[in-house]
Amino acid sequence: MTTQDTARGAGAPASPPASGASTWLVVGLGNPGPDYARTRHNVGQMVIDELADRFGARLTAHKAGAAVGTAHTAPGGPKLLLAKPASYMNVSGRPVGALARFYSVAPANIIVVHDEIDIPFDALKLKIGGSEGGHNGLKSISQVLGTKDYLRVRVGVGRPPGRQPAADFVLRPFSAAERELLPLHLDRAADAVVELATASLEQAQQKFHPAPTR
Repeated sequence: MTTQDTARGAGAPASPPASGASTWLVVGLGNPGPDYARTRHNVGQMVIDELADRFGARLTAHKAGAAVGTAHTAPGGPKLLLAKPASYMNVSGRPVGALARFYSVAPANIIVVHDEIDIPFDALKLKIGGSEGGHNGLKSISQVLGTKDYLRVRVGVGRPPGRQPAADFVLRPFSAAERELLPLHLDRAADAVVELATASLEQAQQKFHPAPTR
C-alpha cells in the first residue's frame, strides 16, 4: 500500500503542470478508512496503489480532499496524477472537480477507475462517456464536471450471488478465491490505465477487452 501523509517538500503534491504538458488525472474511486480498504467498492483505489508502487509515486494529502502523487510512464512520457479521494464514494465529484481545476486538466484527460458489477471479476472494459450505470461515484463526478465525457476503466467485480443486494455485495471484501487472483486483476487494470495515457482508447479496447465468443 502507498504511504499517505501531509508532508510537504519532496513528497508534496506536484504544482500545476506547465501549459502543453501531456498530463492525465487518474482517479481511483472508493470509500475512506480501513473498514472499506479491501472491499470490492474500493478496487479503483487498489489500482491507484498498484500504479503508485509500479512508478515509485508517493501519495500525499492535497487541499482538494484527496491523496495525490505524480508518476511518469517513461522519461519524457505522459504524466499521471494519481489520486484517491478522501471523500465517500457518493460525493467523489467534489475532490475530482477540485483537482481538475487545480491542475488544469480537461475532462477528456481524466481517467476514472471504478468497480463494475456488470463485468465478471476477471475482466475489465474501457469507455468514454455514456451512462454511469447506477454508479453513484460516477454520477457525482459527471454532475460536478458538467459532462460525462471522461475516460473510465471499469474493473469487473462480478454480480452478487443469489438475492444478495448489490450495495451489500460491493461493500464486502473479495472472496478467498478472488483474493488469489486479485494481484493479476489489479496489474491488468493498471496496464490499461497506462495504455489509455500513452496510446488511444481504441487501441486500449482492442488490447484489453475480451474477445467475443462465437
